[in-house]
Amino acid sequence: MISKSFYRLFKNYFSISEEFSINLNLIANLLIIAILGYIFYKAFRYFGTKFIKKLVSKTTTNFDDFLLNNRVFLNISRIFVFLFLYSLLTPLLVDFPNLLNYGHRFINLIILFSIIWFIRSILLTIKDFLRTLTAFKDKPLESYVQIFMIVLWIIGFIISFSIITGKPLIRFLTALGAFSAVLLLIFKDTILGFVASIQITVNDTVRLNDWITIDKYNADGNVTAINLASVIVQNFDNTVTSIPTYSLISESFKNWRAMDNSGGRRIKRSVLIKSNSIHFLTDEDIENYKKISLLTDYVTTAYENVKAHNLENNIDKSILINGRNLTNFGMFRKYLDEYLKQHPKINQELLFMSRQLQPTENGIPLEIYAFCKNKSWVAYERDMADIFDHILASIKYFNLEIFENPTGTDIINLKNN
Repeated sequence: MISKSFYRLFKNYFSISEEFSINLNLIANLLIIAILGYIFYKAFRYFGTKFIKKLVSKTTTNFDDFLLNNRVFLNISRIFVFLFLYSLLTPLLVDFPNLLNYGHRFINLIILFSIIWFIRSILLTIKDFLRTLTAFKDKPLESYVQIFMIVLWIIGFIISFSIITGKPLIRFLTALGAFSAVLLLIFKDTILGFVASIQITVNDTVRLNDWITIDKYNADGNVTAINLASVIVQNFDNTVTSIPTYSLISESFKNWRAMDNSGGRRIKRSVLIKSNSIHFLTDEDIENYKKISLLTDYVTTAYENVKAHNLENNIDKSILINGRNLTNFGMFRKYLDEYLKQHPKINQELLFMSRQLQPTENGIPLEIYAFCKNKSWVAYERDMADIFDHILASIKYFNLEIFENPTGTDIINLKNN
């Protein structure tokens, strides 16, 4: 046996005392076992990894690739190496019963944490594989891996205390029951995060890559990670906001996913019209508006209906306010309706209109409510700007004015006049 080989050598050939020979034999055996363990570990790892890489290259599934990337084989090789060392401890430390007891405990601890690390690599592999499946691409898988690892580490530490102290495991489990209130306090945020992750998944409120807005946290961007403690949002200004996971079920936020999945992105913007620029239309005005192609048919029909009504009721039109009349503001709103109806970037299947809002001290808001086909931010902003460029340029053709606060130039011109 290797445990006595050096003992005989030191005692018989070098005439060293028995006690000193036993100690030298132990040191020599430890060195040899360490060298053998290292060689065994390297060989097992090298040939095993080489074999797996060869096997991976021949398969069509990605699962084995993830096994390799998460170092599953490396972690399992450590377990076999320490099991090999454990089997050699008894003959190696036969002359040191106390040291043998501590050695068994030490290697048992290493094996325990190696198994935990191995399970972790398996969980990460499963998570990476599920992430390739369409049904799981946007699910918070990290949260489930983390909660499982927390439970596993708690169990591991309980078992490790049992190994170190040599006390039965049931004693620590009993103590854990009494300590549960403290554990609940310590892991309060983790438990809340886990509950939130489940509710988020079940209710499908947030997915990875969703665009969300939370004013309280100044978050406005895409979700890049969902875990037990926090939700990471990559804001559009390239900053990152970390939000407590539980806040996604305890507080309000805006998720833009429904908009992204719909037929268009809403345009809801208004311009302010000076109230004193609104007036009734004369016959001359009517003839001018007939020349606008989008209004020709409407102006003709509407004007004939107004005239027929006034004639039927003997309305005195020597004063323009009498009877029914058309206005330049109403004509402009009709023009905008027709303009939106034929605009290629507006989704015609969704609601669109121009509408007059409550008058304000700054004028009368004229709002455009429609849905743009382009939903990406840059294209949407460009299309909306084009629409309002046209609106602002068209206003003067209807003898309307945009309300603006006076500038320095306006005051100078007023003074000069």
